[in-house]
Amino acid sequence: MVEPKGQQVGTNALPPDRAGVSAGTAGATMSAIVGPSYGSSEVLRHEVVDRPVVGDGEVLIRVRAASVCSGDVHLLTGKPYLIRLGFGLRRPKYRIPGQDVAGVVVAVGDKVTGFRIGDEVYGKTSGGGFAEYVCVSARTLAPKPATLTFEQAAAVPDSGMTALQGLREVGGLRPGGSVLVNGASGGVGTFAVQIAKALGGEVTAVCSTRHLAAVRDLGADHVIDYTAEDFTEVDGEYDIIFDLVGNRSLRECRRVLTPGGVFVSSAGSPGGNWLSPVLWIGKVVLANLFASQTFAPLLMRPTRADLEFLTGLAENATLRPLIERRYPLAETAAAFAHIADGHAQGKTVILACS
Repeated sequence: MVEPKGQQVGTNALPPDRAGVSAGTAGATMSAIVGPSYGSSEVLRHEVVDRPVVGDGEVLIRVRAASVCSGDVHLLTGKPYLIRLGFGLRRPKYRIPGQDVAGVVVAVGDKVTGFRIGDEVYGKTSGGGFAEYVCVSARTLAPKPATLTFEQAAAVPDSGMTALQGLREVGGLRPGGSVLVNGASGGVGTFAVQIAKALGGEVTAVCSTRHLAAVRDLGADHVIDYTAEDFTEVDGEYDIIFDLVGNRSLRECRRVLTPGGVFVSSAGSPGGNWLSPVLWIGKVVLANLFASQTFAPLLMRPTRADLEFLTGLAENATLRPLIERRYPLAETAAAFAHIADGHAQGKTVILACS
């Protein structure tokens, strides 16, 4: 284990919260990555903090691996600024970032059933994942797929559930349906390609030149290199456009949707730091007034049932996380910088414990 380089903090240095650090741990400490203020990856510090205490409905796990998603970057920077209404106006609500984790159960809170000490699990929490220990709600936790390592399992929750809900619940994908994934080489995109195939779809993947081989290997039936072609100008229509980039107008996308097709937007907030998220969602919703197609924004809601569905895909060898880079816990800031650059392939994983 790499020794932390930051300042050691005591019980009162950080506010107690379930996904951060909690008082009353009788001196037990852990290594963690702390983001005391909004900013770039440079604000992150590797410190020794108090170990969290398991609460009712929670499971305390020793983290073996965690992964960085684009949402972690937004919560660190506090941009778009509307995020701060729910996650802290002046500073981050969760001082320890990290939402996707995999590890071993070391304590179980009251009213929790289905988990025991020693279980290998994976899931999603509100924050606190970039640490040696974290408390996770039992509602968003599931047994780790037997076919996946801890590193692979940690890569699944946020991106996997976003892809699943976008395609199955919002997009209504059925066997034989045609799907275009715009942004197919990223965290959500690499899962979307595989899940769409598992649900019986015919998949067209849009990505840059350097990612073409990777998305083909994941099972894409067709690939479009956006540096050479505009997918809205290529002949063909799609039952579902799963947009993870937001770099084409709704009017352009409408041209390549089937008459009853669905445009699913999980592209975040293109174009600014203030009202752009609201304006973009408004445009997506209003587009339904002027077309036979459906335009729908996607807001992922983590559930154990969806994790268990993804577990089934992994154990049937139809889902495998694509991990581009791995970093030790002490180098989490470098992992954030890599994701913030915007050209990462697949997932980036943090190794919390050996």
